[in-house]
Amino acid sequence: MELIYNLDLEQLTGIPADVYILGLAALVVVLIIVMIINAVKTTRIRKSYKVFMEGKNGQSLENILQSRLKQMDQLLAAEEENKENIQVVLDHLDHTYQKVGVVKYNAFEEMGGKLSFSLAFLNRKNDGFILNAMHSREGCFTYIKEVIDGNPIIMLAEEEREALDLALKDDR
Repeated sequence: MELIYNLDLEQLTGIPADVYILGLAALVVVLIIVMIINAVKTTRIRKSYKVFMEGKNGQSLENILQSRLKQMDQLLAAEEENKENIQVVLDHLDHTYQKVGVVKYNAFEEMGGKLSFSLAFLNRKNDGFILNAMHSREGCFTYIKEVIDGNPIIMLAEEEREALDLALKDDR
């Protein structure tokens, strides 16, 4: 026994078959329009891609990217070298004399002019020395006194103390 189903859409839905055919035809037309729009957009994208990939003067994008990556590697290497050099300079700065104080004075009343001086040199940690040069008719006498952490090891004269105070105020 064989069953044959004969479904009539018009009987089931009450809508004539012509309307179904017209609806499907309209759907096909809409899909064709969408397909044409997509084809046009795809063509534009391909043209843009082709222009983009060709680059300037016939260079390919790959060559440009490789060149830029090499430049980046060189810049990173140079930056690392600069960091190392800066650290060396900073390490040496701790041992260089950066702060200076000078006081000129007349050591002996009978001599004219301020030919004597006290000169203080300090590093970043306020370590250094004070050089005192006293000028007289008989000659010039020089003394040096050590300074550690801003404090002298030996008692200072008034001019030496002034020079040290000037150097301590020098915040470079």
